[in-house]
Amino acid sequence: MLKSHNSHERAIVPVNAADTRREQLASWLAEALRGAPVVLEPASSDASFRRYFRVRSAGCAWIAMDAPPGREDCRAFVRVARMLRDAGVNAPRVLAQDFERGFLLLTDFGTTTYLAALDGASAPRLIGDATDALIRWQLASRPGELPPYDRELLGRECALFPEWYVGRHLRLALTPAESAMLADVIDALIARALAQPAVYVHRDYMPRNLMVTDPNPGVLDFQDAVYGPITYDLASLLRDAFVSWEEERVLDWTARYWEKAKRAGLPVAADFAGFYADFEWMGLQRHLKVLGIFARIHHRDGKSGYVEDTPRFLRYAGAACARYRELAPLARLLDRLESEAPAARRAG
Repeated sequence: MLKSHNSHERAIVPVNAADTRREQLASWLAEALRGAPVVLEPASSDASFRRYFRVRSAGCAWIAMDAPPGREDCRAFVRVARMLRDAGVNAPRVLAQDFERGFLLLTDFGTTTYLAALDGASAPRLIGDATDALIRWQLASRPGELPPYDRELLGRECALFPEWYVGRHLRLALTPAESAMLADVIDALIARALAQPAVYVHRDYMPRNLMVTDPNPGVLDFQDAVYGPITYDLASLLRDAFVSWEEERVLDWTARYWEKAKRAGLPVAADFAGFYADFEWMGLQRHLKVLGIFARIHHRDGKSGYVEDTPRFLRYAGAACARYRELAPLARLLDRLESEAPAARRAG
């Protein structure tokens, strides 16, 4: 059963006459489409500096990506899109590209995200399709093709939690003992992540980045893909920022993935209990990262919608900590932060 569902989608970026980037994009599209008249409609933006427009012309539709040079690099998107398609995963085709100006023209997967389509009835089929696609992606893995999800990157992500969520958002300070405890827990989370078999990792494999398509799903927002822990993308899918599931369903879907992955020859743990613990510890690393990222997006970038979902990640983190004795000190810290932070700060 669907536990809770926050249906807000990626915020639409207002377009105005003074939008120089939009004017440049329109001029580039006129070249790419050989002068055909086009209509540009805002499609979506995300937590980065990228934004997307639906391009309509003569009854056809495409997606244009605006990725400002100096802040975003289209090359990674193009490369990973090709890798996904070579693996048999439905990623957009890149129809035209201009790396210097930061523009791409892509095939259009429509407007129905997994987030919009998921409910109690549709979830088994949609999640099944998503895990099948994930396994195809992981089976294509080769070391050296993508940046490593290494100790340094995992550590930088975890450091966002005390800096941005605790310090900037809650405006609380950790005691020296709490800081030392948190460092020890983060070290343990990273060690467990690095002990897992490494595969291709989408790194944001969640319902907002999956589209209902044929073949299903259409996969988006993959430009930050890395080579790292095998449970990471499954944790992203099942412990999502905007939709939560009862623990029984998460357990069932995790077991189904694990069984399919074993049959496919992926190097998952031989024992499901160990695999599920890896999944939960990997999820906890991501929960801490996301709490920090959502706070940073709010306070640094002025995008307030994301921080409203921090309570969901606190619930995820608290539930994981409660199941493992080694994580009990972090559970106590989370309880202390929640009790001392005014409600207005917790909600943004």
